[in-house]
Amino acid sequence: MSMLRICNGIRKNVSHSIRLIHSLQFATVKAEDISASQPAEVLNLVQGKWIKSGNWNTIPDPLNGESFIKVSEVDENGIKPFVESLSKCPKHGLHNPFKSPERYLLYGDVSAKAGHMFSLPEVSDFFAKLIQRVSPKSYQQALGEVYVTGKFLENFSGDQVRFLARSFGVPGNHVGQQSHGFRWPYGPVVLITPFNFPLEIPLLQLMGALYMGNKPVLKVDSKVCIVMEQMLRLLHACGMPVEDVDFINSDGPTMNKLLLEANPRMTLFTGSSRIADKLAYDLNGRVKLEDAGFDWKILGPDVHEVDYVSWVCDQDAYACSGQKCSAQSLLFVHENWNQTSLMSHLSYLASRRTLDNLTIGPVLTVTTEAMLEHKNNLLKIPGSKLLWGGEELENHSIPKIYGAIKPTAVFVPLEQILKVEHYELVTKEIFGPFQIITEYKDSQIPMVLTALEKMHAHLTAAVVSNDPLFIQDIVGKTVNGTTYAGLRARTTGAPQNHWFGPAGDPRGAGIGTPEAIKLVWSCHREVIYDIGPVPHNWQIPPST
Repeated sequence: MSMLRICNGIRKNVSHSIRLIHSLQFATVKAEDISASQPAEVLNLVQGKWIKSGNWNTIPDPLNGESFIKVSEVDENGIKPFVESLSKCPKHGLHNPFKSPERYLLYGDVSAKAGHMFSLPEVSDFFAKLIQRVSPKSYQQALGEVYVTGKFLENFSGDQVRFLARSFGVPGNHVGQQSHGFRWPYGPVVLITPFNFPLEIPLLQLMGALYMGNKPVLKVDSKVCIVMEQMLRLLHACGMPVEDVDFINSDGPTMNKLLLEANPRMTLFTGSSRIADKLAYDLNGRVKLEDAGFDWKILGPDVHEVDYVSWVCDQDAYACSGQKCSAQSLLFVHENWNQTSLMSHLSYLASRRTLDNLTIGPVLTVTTEAMLEHKNNLLKIPGSKLLWGGEELENHSIPKIYGAIKPTAVFVPLEQILKVEHYELVTKEIFGPFQIITEYKDSQIPMVLTALEKMHAHLTAAVVSNDPLFIQDIVGKTVNGTTYAGLRARTTGAPQNHWFGPAGDPRGAGIGTPEAIKLVWSCHREVIYDIGPVPHNWQIPPST
C-alpha cells in the first residue's frame, strides 16, 4: 500500500471522527472550542425546562486563568421553582413496587441506551476531553472515569433495575398471614457532589436515586457542572423523562436555603467533612455522606515486586494530582523495604510527572501557599525530612486561586506521629499531590494500629502483603469501608464492580453496586398481609 494511500485513509478516518463529534445531537458544547473567546454556558433544569437566571458565575480556566465557562446560578430569590418541584413528589416516590412499576423497566431501557452511547468512541472521547477541561487530569485518568460510568450503565440495563427492588416474604403465624419486605423510595431527595470526578460520582448516585423511585435535585460543584449538564442532555436523548431530575447551579448559602425550605426526605453529600457535619445538623440527620478520607497504605514485611508496588504507590498518591478522596495520604513502610530500591523508584516516578500531559496539574481546592506552609510545618517535627517535591511547579500559568506544586512526600517518624502535639497536623488531609511516609518494625505494629485507630475518616486503605496472617491481623483491627489486601493492593480505584464508600459511620454512603444503591436510595418497608379466614366459631376473648 502506498504512503499516499495510507495518509488519505488517515485523513478520511480523522474527518469521519470529527464529523461524528459534531453530530452528537445531545451536546451543546465541544471541549476543544471552549475558551475565553468562546465561553460555554451552563443552564439550570427545573420542572422539565432548561432555564437561565440573571446571575452568571464566570469560571476561570484552571490551566491559564482565563474566563472560559459562564454558569447560570440561581440566587436565594430563584429557588421557589425547585422547592415547588420537590414538593410535588410524594413521600412514596415516583415509583415503587406497588405504583408505576413500569418505570423500573423504563430506567433499565434508559441505562441500556446510555451505556451503548458510552461505548461509542466519539461519545467517550467527548466526555473525557470535557472532564480534562474543567478538572485537569491525564487523558487516561479522564477516560477511565468515563469507562467506569459506561460499565455502570450497562450493569443496570434490562431487568437489573427492577431486581434492585426485589422483595422477600416470610410465612406468618396462621393461614392468610404473610410478611413481605420491600425496598421503598424516599421521594424528594437531593444530591450534592464535588469537582474531582465530574461525571462518575454524580451520575452513579443520580441513577441510583432514579432507579429506586426518587425525585432528585442535583447540585454539582460549579467549577465542573458543565459535564453533568451535558450528561443530562444525553439521558434525555436516551428516553429519561425531562421532569424526573432538576439540576441547579448556585452558591453554598443558596443551596443551604433550598435544603431548609424544600426539606428533602434524604440528602446525599460527597465532599468535605466540615460541610458534611453541618448538613447532618441542619437536616436533622437525614443524610448519607461520603466525606473526606485520609487514606493509608501499609507495606507489609514480605517484600515482592518492588517495581510494581512502587508504581501503584505513585498512582495512589499523585494520579489526578492527588485529588481523589481515596488518594494515598499516609504510607507505612516496613523496614524490610529499606533493602530495596523502593524510595528511589518512588522519587523517580514522582519526578516524571509533568504539566504537559496533566499527570500533575492544578489543585482546585488548596492553594500553593497553603500546601507549602503545611510542608514547612511538618518539617518542624523532630526527625522529619522532605523526601521529594515541596516546590511550586515551574513555568506554569495556573491561577493563584488554585494550587500548583510538584508531587511531594514528607517523612515523619512513627513515634512523632503518635504524639498528641503532632497527630492532628500529620493527619490533616491535603487534597493535592501530598503524602506522609513513615517506617515501622515488627515490634511497632501496635503503634501503627494505634495511629489508624485514632483517625476519624475511614474510606479506603491498602495492606500490601501476601502474608495471610499479617493481612488478617491488620484487616481485623481496622475499619476502612473499602480495603484492598494483597500484593496488588491500592487505595484508589472506584470501579463499577465493587462497593466504594466509608465504614464506621451510620451516615456513610456507598456507590456503584446494588448494595450501595439500596442502602443509600431506599429504606425498608414491611407489609404484613393478614387476610383470614377468621377461625370458625371465633368469639371475643377477655380483655388483656
